[in-house]
Amino acid sequence: MSQNIQLKNPHLEGMPSDYLYHLAINVPDTKNTSDIQKQFGDVRVICTGGTAIRMLELAKYLGKLLGVQDTSEPVDMCAKGHRYALYKVGPVICVSHGVGSSTFSVVLHELLKLVHYARCQDPIFLRIGTCGGIGVTPGTVVVTKDAFNGLLRNEHEIAILGERVVRPAQFPESVIKDILAYGGRPDDGFQIISGNTMGTDCFYEGQGRTDGAICEYTAEDKMKFLHKCHDLGIRNIEMEASFFASVTQKIGVKAGDICVTLLNRLDGDQVNAEKKEEFEHRPFLVVGRYIQHLLKK
Repeated sequence: MSQNIQLKNPHLEGMPSDYLYHLAINVPDTKNTSDIQKQFGDVRVICTGGTAIRMLELAKYLGKLLGVQDTSEPVDMCAKGHRYALYKVGPVICVSHGVGSSTFSVVLHELLKLVHYARCQDPIFLRIGTCGGIGVTPGTVVVTKDAFNGLLRNEHEIAILGERVVRPAQFPESVIKDILAYGGRPDDGFQIISGNTMGTDCFYEGQGRTDGAICEYTAEDKMKFLHKCHDLGIRNIEMEASFFASVTQKIGVKAGDICVTLLNRLDGDQVNAEKKEEFEHRPFLVVGRYIQHLLKK
């Protein structure tokens, strides 16, 4: 049975209005959200990714793939906020979230409230991004199963009111299975796999890189760390997975994290610039087919 999501904040019930500040979207009357429902009530899928340009490209791609009647250039519905970009193409919105869980946390909280006020039915949140692989061929698309933090724990840790709060970080198995089943084709020329993901708070030291401005460990230390990650089933490293999994799991909304590996970290730390653009579009293919499957239900 279809249903809209239920947020985990009782204080929202007492708020007569709610300005989603970073999205520059105002909900003037939380008891009568008919205007928001008209704008966003048909949304089935919320796609998120790091940059505004990548989300614009995804919106254009999905518009053609899904046969959206409006063929005009997608408009940034959050342009007034000057922080994030949001494009709507039919029942899909594509939203930029910046780099790392700190910027993602801001927009994800507001997106969850937006789909709640819009009374979207059974929305699914997806993250499309790039990452470093561990023991996989560059260009492989990894669908996250369990998300680990930088301490190699399958959880997300956050400080709330001066206290350490830890939450589990797993993605729904049903979503993973469907993405793998419907997202890939034998003639794609690249692999789609399911694996664990480490989401760190730092791109350089937090991921054991030796090419940052500071490095106080040896190359041997790095390799020992990466092999430990591999032994835990971690096949890619990025900066959002543990947060994303923990929040969507806490709310009880379906979600998936789909990233393409730009390199194999066991072979080095530098990204191949020549292949980057080609690789970045591979998750578009996977997510597009998965969304087509969802909309047929």
